[in-house]
Amino acid sequence: MRRVFILASTSPRRRELIQLFGLPFHFVSADVDETPRDGESPEILVRRLSRAKAERAVSVIASGVCEAIPNLARGDCFVAKTAPRNDIIIAADTLGVLDDEILGKPRDAEDATRMLKALRARPHIVYSGITVTQGEESMTRVATTTVRMREYSDAEIAAYVATGDPFDKAAAYAIQHNGFRPVARIDGCQANVMGLPLCDLYVVLREFGIALAEPDRACQHYLDIVCPVAREILSANYA
Repeated sequence: MRRVFILASTSPRRRELIQLFGLPFHFVSADVDETPRDGESPEILVRRLSRAKAERAVSVIASGVCEAIPNLARGDCFVAKTAPRNDIIIAADTLGVLDDEILGKPRDAEDATRMLKALRARPHIVYSGITVTQGEESMTRVATTTVRMREYSDAEIAAYVATGDPFDKAAAYAIQHNGFRPVARIDGCQANVMGLPLCDLYVVLREFGIALAEPDRACQHYLDIVCPVAREILSANYA
């Protein structure tokens, strides 16, 4: 029986990135409580949340509620419901960290403004946890990227927040937003900052015996960059 690849995310950015693998992916909403636990480090938090999202996706699919997977055709719905052990579930969670403060999605406009002012002209670290699940087997990997923001003005912050774009973004920004462009420099994987580090995901999928084309060229073409870390990541072993 064929494998069904499912991304447990409603993020448009993650959907665009994962399709660079050139496979037919399906999508399912897998919302979970993203509240950090007391004393929980960023790495442990993104690991836990990506696993929780994968588990939630498995539950949704096993329930047979196929309306939760908008582009799943009737036949695919049958496959997903009757053969969950063959499904490849991919989930991710992303957050920013500045001065030991975890920056998730802002609560409101005031919180988004506070985050963007705190980040201005300073470096912070973006963490993404990615989990791949098939049947009883599950693997998780964490990617990190250092991002330095530019010296944007209060007026630019206000205009960007007014667009509503920050509210579903970790650390209240999107690097690719044409009207704001808040980032001055990225040290590491840019796709990670967008929520799905493709080369790290490739390494995990490789452990499941899934033969795919390496995503670095497609990713660099899509983002219009030369990635300094892609080959290093792709040559690494799963850990």
